Amino acid sequence: MRRRADLVAAGCALGLLALAMVAGALLYLAGRPVHATSAPFTGVWRPHFGIGTPMALAVAGLVVWQGFRLAATLSWRRLLLAAYGGAVAWIFSLALVDGWHRGITTRLTTDHEYLSEVGGITDVPAMLRGFAGRILDFQPDSWTTHVAGHPPGAVLVFVGLDRIGLGGGAWAAILCIVVGALIAVAVPVTIRTLGDEDAARAAVPFLVLFPGAVWIGVSADGLFAGVTTTALALLAIALTRNRIWAGVAAGVLLVSGLYLSYGLTLIVVPALAVVLLARRIRPLPWLTLGLTVAGGVAVVAAFTVSGFWWLDGYHLVVERYYQGIATDRPYGYWVWANLALVVACAGPAAAPIVRRVRPRLAPVVLLPAAGLVAILGADLSGLSKAEVERIWLPFAVWLMAGAGLLPPASRRGWLITQAVIALLINHLLRTTW
Repeated sequence: MRRRADLVAAGCALGLLALAMVAGALLYLAGRPVHATSAPFTGVWRPHFGIGTPMALAVAGLVVWQGFRLAATLSWRRLLLAAYGGAVAWIFSLALVDGWHRGITTRLTTDHEYLSEVGGITDVPAMLRGFAGRILDFQPDSWTTHVAGHPPGAVLVFVGLDRIGLGGGAWAAILCIVVGALIAVAVPVTIRTLGDEDAARAAVPFLVLFPGAVWIGVSADGLFAGVTTTALALLAIALTRNRIWAGVAAGVLLVSGLYLSYGLTLIVVPALAVVLLARRIRPLPWLTLGLTVAGGVAVVAAFTVSGFWWLDGYHLVVERYYQGIATDRPYGYWVWANLALVVACAGPAAAPIVRRVRPRLAPVVLLPAAGLVAILGADLSGLSKAEVERIWLPFAVWLMAGAGLLPPASRRGWLITQAVIALLINHLLRTTW
């Protein structure tokens, strides 16, 4: 009976996605467009194949065939290495479905992307001092869309890459892939560290074949997801094992996330879940927690002393947001169509996982619940309308932390469904990211 309820939940989730597609098309025909090129997706419907197609099919087939056996039998370190390698292969092969040029080298070089500004940044201190003054649109020196829409940490990543001799779209794409693939390591490490190794192992195949890999390769939001999931894994290690180095690193990475994307303020929800779960295992090591906070404060101080005040940037970004297409995107459509995009990003398996969540102080329950709460908070704010299939990657990955809630006998079937949705989207839709 519960398995039937799982199928109904997944069917409803896919129905929501179909409804968003139909409603978007009908609104366009009625002269009331929702301003997404293939609503609710940002992209163009165009069936295609590429060099990545056989690679993606091979990776998916191998993980479906052997993933659960390896997850159950490999030593923990070998499992993490295999998970990371599998995730890199999956993300990379999906990107190559669009070919090397379009899928890898040019994704981050278009006029609205970060790399279009890198060449003009010759003085980083001066850029930071004047960053906020260039956020608003309709002025001669306005930042391009993605640079303006994020704190300076995001563009600084690519400036730094360029400065060490790894400039250009290909290296930027590779960075997003190799950092984004850390989700397949960081999420299981977090679950295991917080006391549930069985659930951590169960989640690994679902994180390797995560459907959001379509947008991790390549978008900066995939990189953001890798950074924040790693930060939460380090936080779990710091609090359960009293590792001071991990606490400082966690604080630095978590707060660095705020300087990568304003929306990552909501990462505080899963971070609080980690703290609560760690407290269940042992009393909180207050010195380590204090040094975690100190690591975060150091990041804030560095940016502030350099001339960028985060709150100024945030308020200006909200103003810029309503200077653009966001004003024309109807909240009444996007407040639920955004959730349809979560179905595409997290996959249909997220629906039975969420359905099976019950009040219980366990990683397999609290971590996906925290991810869902962060998504709902971002959705209701109205500051995320469309494009959330990539923007919410740092939160959507935590839904897979609940894979252990699925009955073992049904997990392979759900994993196949996850892979199929990713392959269909990637081969039928030419995504913008």
